Amino acid sequence: MKNIKIENIDDYIAAQSFEKRDTLEKFRTIIQRAAPKAKEVISYGMPAFKQEGILVYFAAFRNHYGFFPTAIPIVVFKKELLPYKTSKGAIQFPLDKPLPVRLIQAIVKYRIAENIEMAALKKGKK
Repeated sequence: MKNIKIENIDDYIAAQSFEKRDTLEKFRTIIQRAAPKAKEVISYGMPAFKQEGILVYFAAFRNHYGFFPTAIPIVVFKKELLPYKTSKGAIQFPLDKPLPVRLIQAIVKYRIAENIEMAALKKGKK
C-alpha cells in the first residue's frame, strides 16, 4: 500500500491483496447494513464509518482483520468476544474464519446509540 493515495474505502480495498478484498467488502456491507445513515470515510489510513462521530474502523493486517469499535463495546460484548483476541479498543478476527456478522452488527448498533447519546449530551450542555 505504500505510495498509493487512499481517498476512500474503494481505494483502500483495491490496494489490498486479492485474497483479502472479498472479506473487506463483506466487512463494509455488514457495517453499512447496521448503520445505513453512516458516512464512509478514511481516518488514520483505515476505512471508517461516521455518524455523530466515528462509529468504527476496520482494516486488513498481515495475520488478521482488525475491527476498532472504541473501548466500551469491548467491555460490553466481552462474553461474545471471548473467541477473539482483543485489546482496549480493538478486536482481531482471524483471516481463515468467517466474520461474525451478528456480533459486528450488534457492536455497530451499540456504537450508533452511544454516539447519539453523546451528541445529545453535548447539545444539552450548550
